[in-house]
Amino acid sequence: MNESGARPARFLASGDRSRPVPAGAAVAELAFCLPDLPDVRDFATVQAVRGGMSQEGLADFLVAVNEVATNAVTHGHATAKAVLRMWTVGRTLVVEIHDEGRWAPEETPGETPPAPYATSGMGLWVARMISSDIKFETGAAGTFITMSFKV
Repeated sequence: MNESGARPARFLASGDRSRPVPAGAAVAELAFCLPDLPDVRDFATVQAVRGGMSQEGLADFLVAVNEVATNAVTHGHATAKAVLRMWTVGRTLVVEIHDEGRWAPEETPGETPPAPYATSGMGLWVARMISSDIKFETGAAGTFITMSFKV
């Protein structure tokens, strides 16, 4: 593990990672693929605690991050690469997950709860229920999912 709380990533992510963050915000970033999901959780834990996340809120926070990160590397693109970025703005922890995939959902993702006894298709709904805000953007640079959490 390095000082950021995660093992070094196996690759450098390609794509547009120059999306703006508030001036002065320190951004922590981790590139990952499917086998790195435990590292994503470790990294997110360290960054969340540094950002002021309470121990009580940490478990739910990690469920949301894990669901979106898993989607990014299983549905995002044939390269199965993604990037997690985190920063704080005041009392809000922001998590952005970017993959190289593009999609055109017919309705706003994560607004419809899963069917009873569903075994898949609930990750974005869970992330929406846990986060205080979630945004979806997709285009030529891939898909960006940005979640906010009050700390």
